[in-house]
Amino acid sequence: MSAKLFDRESLVTRLREIGHEVWAKELREICAQRFSTSYHGTLKQWIAAWHGLPPGGGSAVYAGSARVAIDAAGVEVAEEELRQTLMQFHPWRKGPFRFFGLDVDTEWRSDMKWDRITDNLSFQGKAVLDVGCGNSYYGWRMLDAGAEWVLGCDPFLLYVMQFEVARKYDTEFRNRHFVLPITDSELPDNLSAFDIVSSMGVLYHRPSPIDHLQKLMSALRPDGQLLLETLVLESTESNALTPSDRYAKMRNVWFIPSISLLKTWLQRTGFRSVEVVDVSRTTAAEQRRTPWMMFESLSDFLDPSDATLTIEGYPAPVRAMLVANR
Repeated sequence: MSAKLFDRESLVTRLREIGHEVWAKELREICAQRFSTSYHGTLKQWIAAWHGLPPGGGSAVYAGSARVAIDAAGVEVAEEELRQTLMQFHPWRKGPFRFFGLDVDTEWRSDMKWDRITDNLSFQGKAVLDVGCGNSYYGWRMLDAGAEWVLGCDPFLLYVMQFEVARKYDTEFRNRHFVLPITDSELPDNLSAFDIVSSMGVLYHRPSPIDHLQKLMSALRPDGQLLLETLVLESTESNALTPSDRYAKMRNVWFIPSISLLKTWLQRTGFRSVEVVDVSRTTAAEQRRTPWMMFESLSDFLDPSDATLTIEGYPAPVRAMLVANR
């Protein structure tokens, strides 16, 4: 099967088959607009770089280990040329990946979070929606873990292009793995189409966290499961931190709730059986600057004299992972 950039026709067909004809039509129009070079100033450059990647004949994506690996038997690749082409999609934040033996050491060791997920959730036979999916590193891992199909949503076209870089070489999951350039607010109301909905690293970026949780709820089928991972405030009280300006140099952080308050939000939204499955402090072992992500990273966001505080003096990042049922 030859690779085709931005091909979403098998997604349109799948949505029609499960009764979402209207949404399928809307998505076709959205993709036609947002995958146009007139939509984003750098898209033309990224498309040229995609075409400059090694040909995909006989290749496959292997997602059963920490590095999502792209390889093909007997294919010889000029490593430095490949490195330069992949660097046109800098910064690489979620991963790690390996392309034809070349390791892409991403900012996040996303495999560490994946290990926390798989200890607490089964993807076997499930339809999955991953909101804020980035380049869909987790989508590849979910499919390898048995997911029936995965739809990722992320508005940043760079991350969609990184997904397309790996998808160029996919021969197994091509009709079961998609990323759309949309936000959660653009999902239809009362979608009720997915067995698992994932939201990791999104909630604290939303001015209205309840609206976000309601949208996630409406995307789930009855008895579906929510996977929620977000920054939390270490507090025994039911309260939240609202930064006055920036948090860890991020402008778009609105609410960081305590776990108690977060569970209340979920229960008020209608989720049942809310369970905290992991609480982890973010460290430089998991998030750091690399040659593939040369901008500032975690160490630049913390107080240089006290790593328990952000540069602004707030508590340093702690993330909780919760699973809940619709």
